[in-house]
Amino acid sequence: MSEDKNRLPTERHSAEVADFLEKLKQAPAAHTGGGRGRLIFALDATASREPTWDRACRIQGEMFEATAGLGGLEIQLVYYRGFSECKASRWMTTAADLHRVMRRVFCVGGETQIERVLTHAIRETRTRKVNALVFVGDAMEEKVDRLCRHAGELGLLGVPIFLFHEGRDRTAAAAFKQIANLSRGAYLSFDLASADRLKELLGAVAVYAAGGYRALTAYGEKKGGEVLRLTSQLRS
Repeated sequence: MSEDKNRLPTERHSAEVADFLEKLKQAPAAHTGGGRGRLIFALDATASREPTWDRACRIQGEMFEATAGLGGLEIQLVYYRGFSECKASRWMTTAADLHRVMRRVFCVGGETQIERVLTHAIRETRTRKVNALVFVGDAMEEKVDRLCRHAGELGLLGVPIFLFHEGRDRTAAAAFKQIANLSRGAYLSFDLASADRLKELLGAVAVYAAGGYRALTAYGEKKGGEVLRLTSQLRS
């Protein structure tokens, strides 16, 4: 019995990742021309996320490393915290720049401001095309209908939202899944024990934003292991 119990989490997580990558396959056509892909990296910086903020700072470099051979990536950091504070950085093209900005941010208690993240993404892509929005958070304290309306608009604009849900909050999970579906993106849950998985999956989303499905498959072949097994389903 103990061996079966030990295997179940791995099997469940593998199925969740496989489903995530299948949703990635169904997302709107990604950036395939010359130049850099553009990705908004949005983070909940409220107090509940403080234990994992340092880890998020460490793993973000994978997004740049994974896209180096595809023309590169432009990333804009967006975060919210405290009382009505929601900020967006300049667009950055190196992991060092992004890490430098993230190191200056510390978590402060407050309510979620996901609507402001979504409306910002809409404005940005109307100015210049954004290829994907990544959001990492653990809670949702807003009106779901409003968030879903903005998510649907991003879907129409061709900006899929990839939601990485930390923890097991059911209200957040239900809302995040709806937002992902309406934007033609994907949802995946994670916790401290599986945070390393987040690194490679952030890289996968970045590769998708910069080079599309073929580039994503090549990324899986390069990384090997679980990523290779799961991205093999994306081959035509």
